[in-house]
Amino acid sequence: MALLIGVSLGLIATIWEAQTSELQSRFFGHWSSALSCNGIHPIRSRKTTLLLKRLRGHFSNDLSIDLGTANTLIYMKSRGIVLNEPSVVAVQNEPGRGGKVVVAVGAEAKQMLGRTPGHITTVRPMKDGVIADFTYTEKMLQYFINKVHGHRLLRPSPRVLVCVPFGSTQVERRAIKESAEGAGARTVDIVPEAMAAAVGAGLPVHEARGSMVLDIGGGTSEVAIVSFNGIVYAASVRMGGDKFDEAITQYVRRNYGILIGEATAERIKIEIGSAYPGEQVREITVRGRNLSQGVPRAFTLNSNEIREALEEPLQVIVSAVRQVLEQTPPDLGSDVAERGIVLTGGSALLRDIDKLIMEETGLPALIADDPLTCVARGGGRILELTEAHRRGIFDLH
Repeated sequence: MALLIGVSLGLIATIWEAQTSELQSRFFGHWSSALSCNGIHPIRSRKTTLLLKRLRGHFSNDLSIDLGTANTLIYMKSRGIVLNEPSVVAVQNEPGRGGKVVVAVGAEAKQMLGRTPGHITTVRPMKDGVIADFTYTEKMLQYFINKVHGHRLLRPSPRVLVCVPFGSTQVERRAIKESAEGAGARTVDIVPEAMAAAVGAGLPVHEARGSMVLDIGGGTSEVAIVSFNGIVYAASVRMGGDKFDEAITQYVRRNYGILIGEATAERIKIEIGSAYPGEQVREITVRGRNLSQGVPRAFTLNSNEIREALEEPLQVIVSAVRQVLEQTPPDLGSDVAERGIVLTGGSALLRDIDKLIMEETGLPALIADDPLTCVARGGGRILELTEAHRRGIFDLH
């Protein structure tokens, strides 16, 4: 019976939404702007839209979204991580259909990087953890939200928690919020990535004791001291996995005179990349375009060379860690010295990066379990806690 009532309500909402939209476009489309200027609002008012979103919300699942520069991860309540795809959109030029049309999103679009014909371009709508292209970010979010909800009668309208860099501005946060709302979210809350990472890593953030987390993502690195469900002090630097790839590309170009693509640089980083000297020297053979001859050439790199290439970007992250430690109150600093620094984020998987942090700070450093998903899982846990207790338990915006 409940299912029958739900389906009936869904059909009513869908028909009402379609009819009001059709009426507005048919009878008021050419002069709706004039009506608004005179204080008369179109049929489909803001209240109607909110009502429809609330109705659709009963058939949607709450989501935590780690909207990253390199990857977007989605945590769904009671189901865990349901999506982990690259933050990439493929766009095709079609003048007859209004200009540009999205043809692929996520993993399918990433496969096209560097391999597309002239009429198709691949776009990364996120840069340094914030929106670089509003339109394609909204399209990408809409695709991901629909994908995790599956084929449903009603378009989903979930409550969404988006994890953003600590250093993002109010304008950047507003852009993310509006993009998620445009993608169909019923309500949108914002939480700092460092806070979500600490919760996802299992740190006791509710205690009045200091815990330190270093979240190294694709576009940014977040360092924070958390205590009593809040951030005491934090620093955010626009340095992460993408900058590591760029450093490798520049090193190869400078020392070998060969140009390699993004995908090749990422493969080199994953297979032989290292942050700290090791006993074993790894090698990899890759291909690129010889800049002087203009033809493809194969060459071999070793892990010592890649460590040298990554030295400068890694020092930026180390400097941020030191900055936070210098600004930490003494009592919380003693807690950190006892508990150590927990590393999260996809770039925390770089080989021996925990040893580098330990060497540079003199403090214990350990990599969290499944560091890539910590932020999304932490956001999901925050959603659950705020629903079970009260909204003010965490500082949401």
